[in-house]
Amino acid sequence: MTYGLILALVFGYLLGSIPFGLLLTRAAGLGDVRKIGSGNIGATNVLRTGNKGLAAATLLLDALKGTAAVLIAGHFAPETAVWAGLGAFLGHLFPVWLGFKGGKGVATYLGVLIGLAWQVALIFAVIWLAMAFLFRYSSLAALTAAVIVPIALYFLSAPQIAVLFVVMSIIVFIKHRANISRLLAGTEGKIGAKG
Repeated sequence: MTYGLILALVFGYLLGSIPFGLLLTRAAGLGDVRKIGSGNIGATNVLRTGNKGLAAATLLLDALKGTAAVLIAGHFAPETAVWAGLGAFLGHLFPVWLGFKGGKGVATYLGVLIGLAWQVALIFAVIWLAMAFLFRYSSLAALTAAVIVPIALYFLSAPQIAVLFVVMSIIVFIKHRANISRLLAGTEGKIGAKG
């Protein structure tokens, strides 16, 4: 791995590790979002505070950090964009500032996808929205989209990017293992439910 790739990975990690959900809920006087619902710092758990605006802002900012990492690194050295995206994703999941306990990575995954293959990001969004509308489970929507993305990338974009998203999708599934158990048990919280 060259110096440039390592630098891109570290840059992406640092950008991805900014815990926007936690920062926004604290700034709004809602306390520590890790103490409610799933304990996650992501948009779905921020929504459980009852503040839709903060949840939307968290979703947007968590996605943007993935997109920004890809675009900034890619501007300086296109071959580093993928590594910066991976770094942002890992930074969101394992932020040094929070003892390596971060979010589940879905918004940042989407942000990286927007930066690398925006057409496939649209496919992700359509699948997520359809599944969320039909079943009202954010986790199920995310997991379904995460299965489709690498396949779509393979056929519609670059197979090299598909490999990255196979790895990222596997990590998304690992981070959602408790959600999967709750889905199977019928106890998973639905979108918009306070917790």
